[in-house]
Amino acid sequence: MMEFFNNLLHFPFKIRTQSFQCLVILARLRLPLFMPHGFALQNPARTHSRSLGMGEEDEHRSRREGEETGQAMGEAKKTRKSKYALSCALLASMTSILLGYDIGVMSGAVIFIKDDLKISDTQIEVLVGVLNLYSLIGSALAGKTSDWIGRRLTIVLAAAIFFAGALLMGFATNYAFLMVGRFVAGIGVGYALMIAPVYTAEVSPAASRGRLTSFPEVFINAGIMLGYVSNYAFSPLPERLSWRLMLGVGAVPAVFLAGGVMAMPESPRWLVMKGRIDAAKQVLYKISDTEEEAELRLAEIKAAAESSESAAGDVWKQLLINPTPTVRRILIAAVAIHFFQQASGIDSVVLYSPRVFEKAGIEKKSTLLATTVAVGFTKTAFILVATFLLDRVGRRPLLLCSAGGMLCSLLMLGAGLTVVNRHPAEKLYWAAAICIASTLSFVSFFSIGLGPIAWVYSSEIFPLRLRAQGVSMGVAVNRVTSGVITMTFISLYKAMTIGGAFFLYAGIASAAWIFFFAVLPETRGKTLEEMETLFVKNKDKQAAETQATTELVSCKP
Repeated sequence: MMEFFNNLLHFPFKIRTQSFQCLVILARLRLPLFMPHGFALQNPARTHSRSLGMGEEDEHRSRREGEETGQAMGEAKKTRKSKYALSCALLASMTSILLGYDIGVMSGAVIFIKDDLKISDTQIEVLVGVLNLYSLIGSALAGKTSDWIGRRLTIVLAAAIFFAGALLMGFATNYAFLMVGRFVAGIGVGYALMIAPVYTAEVSPAASRGRLTSFPEVFINAGIMLGYVSNYAFSPLPERLSWRLMLGVGAVPAVFLAGGVMAMPESPRWLVMKGRIDAAKQVLYKISDTEEEAELRLAEIKAAAESSESAAGDVWKQLLINPTPTVRRILIAAVAIHFFQQASGIDSVVLYSPRVFEKAGIEKKSTLLATTVAVGFTKTAFILVATFLLDRVGRRPLLLCSAGGMLCSLLMLGAGLTVVNRHPAEKLYWAAAICIASTLSFVSFFSIGLGPIAWVYSSEIFPLRLRAQGVSMGVAVNRVTSGVITMTFISLYKAMTIGGAFFLYAGIASAAWIFFFAVLPETRGKTLEEMETLFVKNKDKQAAETQATTELVSCKP
C-alpha cells in the first residue's frame, strides 16, 4: 500500500488530483481499509480542497454551504411531518364546529322561534340550554366507545348523530318536535367534545401539543361565527322559513367532516393499547419530527400502556371511588377548569348577546344580529392568537391573564347595564358603547386563555389508562355547568337585574383566578407520559418510598 502512494507522487498533477478525490470519496463512505497505516485524513474536505489549490476562505465557504444544505433538507423533512400532524389535528378538531354552530345559530334563531311558535321565556331557556344536558349522554358513552372502536371512528359517529339532529330541527313543526332534534344533536355534540381533544393530544408532538390541542376551541369559535353569519343571512326571509334554514344548514358541516376524517390515521396510543405496535410505529414516524423522536414516543407510550395493564381494574373505580392522591389532584384540576370556563358566564354572553344588546339600548333586529357577528369575529380572532401563544408563553400565564381580564370586563359590563337599567327612558349611547366594548373585551380575554386551555389542559394531564374517561368527566362538568347557566340566565336577570347577573359572574371569575394561581402547575413542553409526575407531592413520594422499604424488609428471610 505504501508503494502505491510513493508511485502516486510521480503521476501527473491531474491524475494525482483525481486519485485524491477518489480517496476522499472512500473516506466519506467510511472505507478505511484503503487508507495506509499512518496516513491520517482527519478532514477529507480540507485535503480535497488543498489538492485542488483552494484557499482557506473557499474551503470554509464550501463546508458552510454543505452544512446549510443538510440543515435545509432536515428542516424540510421536519416541516412535512409537522404539516401532517397539523392536518390530523385540524380534521379531528373540526368536530367542535358542530357545537359552535349550534351555539351561534340558536342565539339568533330563538328570536324568530319565539314569535313563530309562540313560546314563553321559560321554554326558550330550556330550548337553548337543554342541548348541553343531552350532550352528557354522548360524552359518557364516548369514553368507552373510543376505547372500543378507536378515536377515528368515534369522530365519524359523532358527525353522523349530529347530522340527524340538525335535520330533525330543520324540519320541526312544533316545540316538541324541535326538542327531539335537540336531543339527538346533543348526543352528537357530547361525542364530539370528548373525542376531539383526546385524539389531537395523542397525535401531537410535545413541542406543539398546546397549539394543536387548542384547535377544538378554535373551531367552536369558528362555528359560533358561522352561526351568527347564518342568522344575519337568513333573517330577511319569512319567519316560518328563516329559523328552520338556520338550524337545518348545520347538517352540512357534518357531511364534510365524516368524509375528511376517514383520511386520518388512528391514534398511536390507541393502537398500542390494542397491541398493534407496528401500526403505531408507522403513525408515529409520520407525525414526529424525527425518527429518534418517534422511537422515544413509542417507548414512552408502551411504558405507559404496560403501567396501565399492571394497574388494571375498573377505570371508574380508580378515577372516582379509590383514586390515588395524584389522580385525585388531576381530577380536581380537570373538573375545576371546566367548571370555571362555563360558570364565568361565557355562554350567557354568546347565546343571549342579542338580549344583552337589546337591554343596552339596541332595538332593531338586524342591528342586533350584526352586532353579534362582531362578537363572533372578535372571539374567533383572539382564539387564533392563543394558538400561537400556548406553547411559547405557557398555560399558567395565559390562564391568569385571561381570568383577570374577564373579571375586569364583567365588572364593566355589569356597571354599564346597571346604568342603562336605571335610566330606561333615556338613550345613553355612552353606556351602550361601554356594554358593547366590555362584551368584546370579555370574549377576547376568554378566547386568549380560559377558552382553549380548558380543553388543552384536561386532555393532557390524565394518565393513559384514565384519559378517555377522565376527559369525559371534564366534558360532563362543562356541559352541566353550561346547561345550568343558559337555562337560568333569563330567570336570574329578572330576579337580580341583568347588571347584577354579570356582577355574579365577575365573582366567579375572581375565584377562578385564585384557583389557577394556587393549584395548577405548568405543563408546557412536557410529554403526556410525564404529566402525572407534575401532580405528585413530596409527601406522596415519601409515602411511596416508605412503603417500598417496608415491603423490601418484609421480603427478607
